Amino acid sequence: MKNEEEKYELSKMYLREFQFFNGEYDITFNIVDIDTEKMTVKLAVSNLGKISVIEYDLQLDKNNNLFFEYGVDRNKIEVNDFKKIKD
Repeated sequence: MKNEEEKYELSKMYLREFQFFNGEYDITFNIVDIDTEKMTVKLAVSNLGKISVIEYDLQLDKNNNLFFEYGVDRNKIEVNDFKKIKD
């Protein structure tokens, strides 16, 4: 797991953002913390005007990319898809 820790350093991923459209409205995810030892990601989730901090279990796909599953449909959201917020 050492390579993943280097790859996903918190200093490089903190508050990166991802927008997800669930079929009705946009949901915004911001990374708060990534723990590759526990294989969890903590996210600030903005959904219908409310912000919640939620922790999800991380998984590795066949290409060794970290992802988590969101919602009832268990949509796969890859950590690599999160983008740096520009001022």
